[in-house]
Amino acid sequence: MQRTLALLATCATALGLTTLATPQAEAATGCKVEYTVTSQWTGGFQAGVKVTNLGDPVSGWTLRFTLPDAGQKVVQGWNATWSQSGSAVTATNVDWNRTLATGAATDLGFTGTFTGANAKPTAFTLNGVTCTGSVGGEEPPPGPDPGPGTPVGINGQLHVCGVNLCNQYNRPVQLRGMSTHGIQWFSKCYNSASLDALAKDWKSDLLRVAMYVQEGGYETDPAGFTSRVNSLVDMAEARGMYAMIDFHTLTPGDPNYNLDRAKTFFASVAARNAGKKNVIYEIANEPNGVSWAAVKSYAEQVIPVIRAADPDAVIIVGTRGWSSLGVSDGSDETEIINNPVNATNIMYAFHFYAASHQDNYRAAVSRAATKLPLFVTEFGTVTYTGGGAVDRASSTAWLDLLDRLKIGYANWTYSDANEGSAAFKPGTCNGTDYSSGGVLTESGALLKSRISTPDTFPTS
Repeated sequence: MQRTLALLATCATALGLTTLATPQAEAATGCKVEYTVTSQWTGGFQAGVKVTNLGDPVSGWTLRFTLPDAGQKVVQGWNATWSQSGSAVTATNVDWNRTLATGAATDLGFTGTFTGANAKPTAFTLNGVTCTGSVGGEEPPPGPDPGPGTPVGINGQLHVCGVNLCNQYNRPVQLRGMSTHGIQWFSKCYNSASLDALAKDWKSDLLRVAMYVQEGGYETDPAGFTSRVNSLVDMAEARGMYAMIDFHTLTPGDPNYNLDRAKTFFASVAARNAGKKNVIYEIANEPNGVSWAAVKSYAEQVIPVIRAADPDAVIIVGTRGWSSLGVSDGSDETEIINNPVNATNIMYAFHFYAASHQDNYRAAVSRAATKLPLFVTEFGTVTYTGGGAVDRASSTAWLDLLDRLKIGYANWTYSDANEGSAAFKPGTCNGTDYSSGGVLTESGALLKSRISTPDTFPTS
């Protein structure tokens, strides 16, 4: 639901041989290089070099490789600034190709001379990281093993079956976890110590990564925020938790305002994370001030982008009225039931704040759960502003209902924000304790007590 805190929080071609300083650029986490001798003559040759970024987006890159024979020399290059020292060759981006999204490629080339053998180089690095998908044909190493007793280790790749979220054994499961606050404001809360605590002490199944698009978020630094999201996906995977990638649209409320950004972002993260079993995509946080038809149209344009790279992952579609199934706009779940999104393996988001949304909202969820696969991707124990006192009675009624219906949830928020919905007291994220009674708020203590009870994940 709409939160006032979120609204108020502070927030060409280069030719020839030139020696340039290496640009300040982030590391590439995976790459592939295809090196081809396109023509050869006595004492000379022309080579094409295709560089594909398989990792996080980069803004500024340097490709390095070594020519195997001492007599090989680069004479003139294109689509990069080329230099050579001894047998070591460096190609640095030019302005128009400095940014490489995940899966993006750029074609370079050069002419050269040789006096002995004109052997092909077999090892390349991009921003200092070895390209394991290069000429040698090695596959990137597998991701970490989540472990047999973890949520991902037990359930594996999730999918939608009927109105339920189901595991690899085709049995309904309920995921219980926590949502970050905006990672542009509370990045310090998401580190190895806090995620260890979430996985081991809280026994959480799920980390929802709330990446705001506006309000100082993705639109200000697409490559940086995409990289941060991917890092948190990896951290969750290493601890056996599922990661929900939340494209956190709130203001403006029409998700179509960010349609192009959504396509760019999800094409990148889906290509990068397609081999993982722990990723769930939430494509629009809280549509508001917009019709269900507009939300549906947005979903039916973004989902194919994800499916092109990751055909198996579960995708969650926001609903109108701040993801209230339309209830907060005076409608109800029937508008979705009568006009569902034209896609498979999807769920619909529902959000509530316990002190503000009570019996009529619970009644809508109870009805909708018989017809639609639902996931409570965000909820709070307080009012819709994110503040106020914890409503224990309503929160408990909500959690009991979700448990009974096997509807998964992520609580807002795993942060030390100065608001009633935060799990931690202000200043907690400056330390290393994320579990003891001394750092938990009333909301945090309530949620930890619910999440840390044993999961019931059927395997047969």
